[in-house]
Amino acid sequence: MEMPGDREGLAALLMRVRSEDFVAGRLMEAVEAIPRRLFVPDGVPDPYGEHSFPLPCGQTMPSARTAVRLAAALRIQPEHRVLEIGTGSGYVTALLARLAVQVVTLERYRTLSTAASERVRSCSLGNVTFVQDDGRAGYAEAAPFDRIVVHGSFEELPKAFVEQMASGAMLVAAIGAGDGVQQIVRHQKQGSRFELTPLFPVRFKPLDAGKASVL
Repeated sequence: MEMPGDREGLAALLMRVRSEDFVAGRLMEAVEAIPRRLFVPDGVPDPYGEHSFPLPCGQTMPSARTAVRLAAALRIQPEHRVLEIGTGSGYVTALLARLAVQVVTLERYRTLSTAASERVRSCSLGNVTFVQDDGRAGYAEAAPFDRIVVHGSFEELPKAFVEQMASGAMLVAAIGAGDGVQQIVRHQKQGSRFELTPLFPVRFKPLDAGKASVL
């Protein structure tokens, strides 16, 4: 599965996120344990580089560093239940599954969801539920969640997500106009109010509506 240079690329990523993003502990162990090569398109020379990759269905996979930073922003504990909106390749899903007791991940494209499920399970992770849905209203059927991550942007956080967060829960999403640069913001629920922490800039697309009927 590994290609020449993968170990060096992983080591460089771990050094960057440790020194620049202050990532440590269980998440670092998860990054080392999950083979990113399994999740990137064939022929990619450096799966750990500072660039995104195209996925089927016109979707995009974030860079390894962005993926790790998103997972780090959630501050996941072993007892947490996590909702992920936008399964994509399944790489972030696998990181979350290494950290949490349960992950529910939504993807509007069956093609992506099926492939991601196979990859995640090949990593001996059986605590993930895959659902085909657009995720624009969260997933009330399994709420409340301790942690929520959205691989997409909102101009403002929809009320539906607020209602699906447990007490003390955190949600990480890109906030801003869909046609420009947004800010990844961590929303932490404190009783009836939210504590907002801007983290880093990204360019994420707004979530598309509806399940994909063909792909």
